Amino acid sequence: MTSSQLNPRPLSDVSADAPFVGRHIGPRDDEIATMLEAVGYDSLDALTDAAVPESIRTLSALDLPDAGTELEALEDLRRLARRNKQQVQMIGLGYSDTVTPPVVVRRVLESPAWYTAYTPYQPEISQGRLEALLNFQTMVADLSGLPTANASLLDEATAAAEAMTLMRRSVRGGADRFLVDADCLPQTIAVIETRAEPLGIEVEVADLTDGLPEGEFFGILLQYPGASGGVHDLTPTIEAAHERGALVTVAADLLALTLLVPPGEMGADVVVGSSQRFGVPLGYGGPHAGYIAVRTGLERGLPGRLVGVSVDADGDQAYRLALQTREQHIRRERATSNICTAQVLLAVVASMYAVWHGPDGLREIARRVHGHAATVAAQLRAGGVEVVHDSFFDTVLARVPGRAEAIVAEAAELGINLGADGADRIRIACDEVTTDADVAVVLKVFGAGVEPRQRAGTAIPATLERTSEFLTHPVFNVHRSETAMLRYLRRLADKDYALDRGMIPLGSCTMKLNATTEMEPITWPAFAGIHPFAPVEQAEGYVEMIRQLESWLATITGYAAVSVQPNAGSQGELAGLLAIRAYHRSRDDAQRDVCLIPSSAHGTNAASAVMAGMRVVVVGAAEDGTVDLDDLRAKIAQHGERLSAIMVTYPSTHGVYEEGISEIARLVHEAGGQVYVDGANLNALMGLAKPGEFGADVSHLNLHKTFCIPHGGGGPGVGPIGVREHLAPFLPNHPLLPEAGPATGVGPVSAAPFGSASILPISWAYIRMMGADGLKLATQTAVLAANYVAARLREHYPVLYTGRGGLVAHECIVDLRPMTKATGVTVDDVAKRLIDYGFHAPTMSFPVAGTLMIEPTESEDLAELDRFCDAMIAIRAEADRVEAGEWPAGNNPLRNAPHTAESLVGQWDHPYTREVAVYPSASARADKYWPPVRRIDGAYGDRNLVCSCPAPEAFES
Repeated sequence: MTSSQLNPRPLSDVSADAPFVGRHIGPRDDEIATMLEAVGYDSLDALTDAAVPESIRTLSALDLPDAGTELEALEDLRRLARRNKQQVQMIGLGYSDTVTPPVVVRRVLESPAWYTAYTPYQPEISQGRLEALLNFQTMVADLSGLPTANASLLDEATAAAEAMTLMRRSVRGGADRFLVDADCLPQTIAVIETRAEPLGIEVEVADLTDGLPEGEFFGILLQYPGASGGVHDLTPTIEAAHERGALVTVAADLLALTLLVPPGEMGADVVVGSSQRFGVPLGYGGPHAGYIAVRTGLERGLPGRLVGVSVDADGDQAYRLALQTREQHIRRERATSNICTAQVLLAVVASMYAVWHGPDGLREIARRVHGHAATVAAQLRAGGVEVVHDSFFDTVLARVPGRAEAIVAEAAELGINLGADGADRIRIACDEVTTDADVAVVLKVFGAGVEPRQRAGTAIPATLERTSEFLTHPVFNVHRSETAMLRYLRRLADKDYALDRGMIPLGSCTMKLNATTEMEPITWPAFAGIHPFAPVEQAEGYVEMIRQLESWLATITGYAAVSVQPNAGSQGELAGLLAIRAYHRSRDDAQRDVCLIPSSAHGTNAASAVMAGMRVVVVGAAEDGTVDLDDLRAKIAQHGERLSAIMVTYPSTHGVYEEGISEIARLVHEAGGQVYVDGANLNALMGLAKPGEFGADVSHLNLHKTFCIPHGGGGPGVGPIGVREHLAPFLPNHPLLPEAGPATGVGPVSAAPFGSASILPISWAYIRMMGADGLKLATQTAVLAANYVAARLREHYPVLYTGRGGLVAHECIVDLRPMTKATGVTVDDVAKRLIDYGFHAPTMSFPVAGTLMIEPTESEDLAELDRFCDAMIAIRAEADRVEAGEWPAGNNPLRNAPHTAESLVGQWDHPYTREVAVYPSASARADKYWPPVRRIDGAYGDRNLVCSCPAPEAFES
């Protein structure tokens, strides 16, 4: 069957049946015809027939529901949402209901200015979100009592796992033994065990409050308050660990730290946790911004993103990502973490919650929460119920021998979820939304029969009451009116460049449309208000949606099973490799530990392989950028029975449909290995080819790329994995929800059973509204857009790699090195000059230094593609003027880019006009984006590391 038989219809025909398809795909039929003429083909089918190797083409259409309208998709999601049962959530275990300030909902969470932004690799056009993240870091540092925090991690459990490996790296010598207090969150313990085993770390769970066990260990993890609610002075345990040469991590509740002595003041080396209860909805478990903070001396080993303060070309303060030598694309298998991006959008929400409430408001919320808990405890005792802990913050643990199940069931019938802790104990966790009426219901089901309005005193010992100040910076103390907050959020958003301003042509990042209809359901209470450990029958709508999405993703990829638990692409990589590792072990092939990775692969691949207990062996690239098959054969022969897997990206990281993928799979399979296909570029395969059919055994997918979950300034993301049938028994599972995965699974890789469940409706809606024909058309249009850009730029910049017929896949790499050699104009100069033209730069120097990787996506129309191409061509002409000597190499509009409005004022000592500087094109004049700062000095920020809010005086000229 040919592709023409699968779908011969043009956009106008497809969108007539499914109107959303025409909304999602940018070019109209006449524009598609113009683009096809430029690349030399008469139809989309002819183009993709020429570009995509026949050997990988799928012969089966996608078995998906017919494309629905936007109204139909929303009604289907409303039906699913109605099947979720909204309860008062008092389960606890690290998840609390909260109130997102409405101004933050409307101006951040639901604002494309925030959710369509990309990771701030171009800091000059990311100053707004970088400031918000610096606020987050300051908030965490202040509350934890430690000087340096990063810009978020994926969730509390993975933050604790990252802390474990950070401590192991930081302790010289000693045993590979890690102690975890038994009162840590159960999901955290489970994730740590999943992460520790491949690394050879022995995890020992014990009650550490009664003393540390004998023997050597490199670190310990404590919970504060404990999972059971108890609050204890951790200082003696921390001091005992330090005396034995170990480091200490404390997992802490940020709201509790407004009232409790912070762990940093007790001597903790690392503090981790979640910022979820700072205004981020429960969302059935995610996405939520985890956090990590460290003492002085550990900051240069922090995983993930770290926002620092630097200066720009005028010496003015400016923000940027700091310590980038830790990046995976530089360190690869020596990377200390595979974390790529994290949960920026949710970290922004949490930081703005702190900005909105300020220290006084946060204390008041905490006191109200604690007051409800203290009242519950006091009146339960008065009613004859045993309360286990005398000291607690928000969670009361009641002992009711033999009655726990019945009481929890009765409370659920009355609309309240309590937490059963075995047959004899019940957790009652209060939060920001707890009311007196809720307290009355709780007391009723316990049979306490005491008046709920009688207030109790504090249950926090005087020795543990916080006395140190926090959030003293003006940013947390001046935005009290909604007018002030609204304007602050607008000022920050105006500093940034996001997809709502214009094209973001980042290669390998797929910055496609995040449709409003797709985004709408994530704030619906029936999706946002569900606790991840609520009884599964209360989340029937969620589970049905998840199963449908998993089934659709399996159909699209050709796999037998899919798990959506991994809450980032990096965690999907790890989960896929752990599945391969477990498969080999199930066949008594534990010696298979070599992972082959092409030299052009994403940097996270190598880091993930190391975390999965594998040894990385690099396979070289041929001159045309493809995997060197001769080198592959040599490496397979060299490692023989030790070969575990190969990780390849398809289409390749070079943006080409490589002809050799089937041969690669055959060679690896014959040697007993497994084939991992990185699904980062699935945007070029949907409807045309299925990894599960052309030789792959497992892939992770990036729902924040191909399936329209927005990047959010660097997160959230979802990185589910698809596997063939023989790997399905080794998908992730979860100890608190059997339905999350197979009993034989590798354990959880995320804190929540279904990862970032609350944003899955985005991808569900995208597939539901596109249908099989729409998804294929999107792929074909993406391939056309990339080849159109390549055709327009080829005369000005060499296209570095091409495949069959000189074609590329969905992205192309243009080579700036010849221009740099001739003119001195660098890839950085071009990237910054694009800002003056009103663009975010393409991906710089990856996978080849001195190049730009361009991915236009199917969502950009012809006018925007031409605007970008015109800008790139004009920049080449500017470089020619430098080469001709018209402009000095050190003083020209490229070297001085970007140009701010302030730079136009006063003396002008440049050999080009102000107009050339800031209005280099007609489109720039018509809709000017003004960068807030000039080019930033990255090295200065690394040498002078400042990662919290500087005093306002620092910004005075």
